Amino acid sequence: MSPWGSLKDRDVGAIEDMDRPDCDLRRLDRSYARFPAVNRLLSGWHRTYRDRFRPLLAASGTASVLDIGCGGGDVARSLAGWALKDGYTLKVTAIDPDERAYNFAIRAPAIEGVTYRQAHSADLVAEGRGFDIVLSNHILHHLDADQLAGVLNDSEVLCRKVALHNDLKRSNVAYLLFAAGFWPLGVGSFICGDGLVSIRRSFTSGELQAVAPEQWRVDPNGPWHNLLVYEPAGNGSRR
Repeated sequence: MSPWGSLKDRDVGAIEDMDRPDCDLRRLDRSYARFPAVNRLLSGWHRTYRDRFRPLLAASGTASVLDIGCGGGDVARSLAGWALKDGYTLKVTAIDPDERAYNFAIRAPAIEGVTYRQAHSADLVAEGRGFDIVLSNHILHHLDADQLAGVLNDSEVLCRKVALHNDLKRSNVAYLLFAAGFWPLGVGSFICGDGLVSIRRSFTSGELQAVAPEQWRVDPNGPWHNLLVYEPAGNGSRR
């Protein structure tokens, strides 16, 4: 399928192979193992840590974090590691409802402050939990309208200071550059094929703002991502 002209609308009917319950588990594990490289190159989490996490940590020295839909847990481990290097502590609870993701995450090298659970965000709401920061990486485009509304509502309930949902931004340029640059990581994994499906399913900035509740805003996060942000009243200033 040529991307030219094909990305005008979201391809919500496309399904990523990783999401199929009968997908090849060896390729799935290779995909989780290669996500750190993808996120390090594309997702901008170190910039987000520097600009949004570190000021909070500088004030208190510690913060609690919920990572929704953590997959193999690499973002949670990266954030906790950067905080440790800066002399701070992030206490990260990384959750994913998929047993396969949870099993991969708990086998990964442990890092101080990170714990994993097989759970939905609604489970933590039911438990009355709260976190300074709620985040996700690349999950919004997976969700249907009801699921998206549920995750955003849960985020509002669970976060004390800020919620940050990082997701891909759909464009023909992003599609072509990802296909050209990341095909080696797709060998023996789902990285390349599913990454292209993710771009086709993802939102433009305007589309994401249109489906988000009024109190949320879309901030740019580099050329390839949107950052959907919520700050409870009285916590932080609008950027």
